[in-house]
Amino acid sequence: MRDTVYFTLPMLFMMLVSLYTSRVILAALGIEDFGIYNVVGGVITMFGFFNGAMSSSTQRYITFALGKGDFNQLQKVFQTSVNIHLLVALVVLFLGETVGLWFLYEKMVIPSSRIEAAFWVYQFSIVTMMAMIVSVPYNAVIIAHEKMSAFAYISVLEVLLKLGIVYLLYLTESDKLIVYAALLCAMQLLIRVVYGRYCSCYFKETHYVYGWDSRLFKEMLCFGGWNLWGGFATVFFSQGINILLNMFFGPVVNAARGIAIQVQGAVVQFSINFQTALNPQITKSYALGDFTYMYSLIFRSSRFTFLLLAIISLPILLETDMILRLWLKTVPHYTVLFVRLMLCIVIIDAMAGAFMVAAQSTGRIRVYQSVIGGILLSIVPISYLVLKLGAEPSSVFVVHLFICVFAFIVRLFIIHSMISFPLRSYFYQVLLRCLFVLLLAIPLPIVLLYVLPATLWIGLLVCVVSVVAMLLSSFVIGLTGDEKKFVIMKMKELRKKNFNN
Repeated sequence: MRDTVYFTLPMLFMMLVSLYTSRVILAALGIEDFGIYNVVGGVITMFGFFNGAMSSSTQRYITFALGKGDFNQLQKVFQTSVNIHLLVALVVLFLGETVGLWFLYEKMVIPSSRIEAAFWVYQFSIVTMMAMIVSVPYNAVIIAHEKMSAFAYISVLEVLLKLGIVYLLYLTESDKLIVYAALLCAMQLLIRVVYGRYCSCYFKETHYVYGWDSRLFKEMLCFGGWNLWGGFATVFFSQGINILLNMFFGPVVNAARGIAIQVQGAVVQFSINFQTALNPQITKSYALGDFTYMYSLIFRSSRFTFLLLAIISLPILLETDMILRLWLKTVPHYTVLFVRLMLCIVIIDAMAGAFMVAAQSTGRIRVYQSVIGGILLSIVPISYLVLKLGAEPSSVFVVHLFICVFAFIVRLFIIHSMISFPLRSYFYQVLLRCLFVLLLAIPLPIVLLYVLPATLWIGLLVCVVSVVAMLLSSFVIGLTGDEKKFVIMKMKELRKKNFNN
């Protein structure tokens, strides 16, 4: 829990800065160029499902080898994972410069005056994606060693560099869209160097020497094969929705979705980085056969994820319009509804994050990935049919939300069959407890929202009250007895420290 606390505070800073930079970038680029960047960069992200698949495989094998204390195997796993990710980067480059480039010119709805800018954004996006891919083995080692403070501080550096990019964007006289893509590419290359340097200084297994272990290579690829299907499904439905909105409504609606994705990214990054502190322990507990502890970690991951995201999301859900106007000034049409629906989706998906880690820990992920991947893939064809019937842009998010709830239920039953996961205990200790937290926290801010006049100060009051209500409700109902004692102890230590100073 200590690592989780240390990891959470920098992530809160990152979330706030990310939201600020989104506002400034939207103002600097304009709605149309902002929409172009989101949809064009999304084409490359579609090919990133190769990376997502092998990232999960790398994380699992490195953590498993570390849990067993086998240094030679750990070194072989890292060596093999670097080889795999270099190959993945080359595959992404090939697909990006062939299929992706064709799609950019033939299928995307982009104003003719911005085609050249879109081309350069696309090229820089390819290089950026390749840099992110080859960084994965180094990130996995840091997480496996549970050096969360280092991971968090490097992430903070990344956010600070983004602030610098925003500043430079206002200074340049060149095409801002192209400059923005180029600076993001340069930033990602620098972050790659920082990760590599840190790992080489602190972890001996990351001193890469070329070698080839065919057996391990095939084993990791086979494990990653089913992750490949799951990664393809996730990226396909996410970017598929973006492309559908572009085809039916143009880049302005993509800008609205881009804002919703920025909010989602800031919030979900907060939860992912929190879960990152627990995930290695889930894998290690399975490797040691300690299933009771493994179950408790999954419970804690789901419950804490809900509580953290609810504290952040509730004021945004209640005062979405006011917050967006304060944040962006110029709010693209549909953004308010998009943001609200995306936050609901984020909370449900994030609570299921530990299920995937548990499935990967077993090494038997065929059923999990094939079933869940198939369910998620259905989002795109259903959304297409709904839009073809003349529905509003928000309909695709409603489809996503309903399928997300269904997928969550299916995940529970699959995990139950894999590790004898106690569904009844999860229902009472996690789902029901989270529901009671929400029921206790919601009434007061709802009353204030609808009874008092709609002014800026009342809106801020509603936000503050909703956060305080969620904090109190989370402490009273959401935490176990031991967790409450830990929080009280930390608060006393902090007060004592401040008093002594």
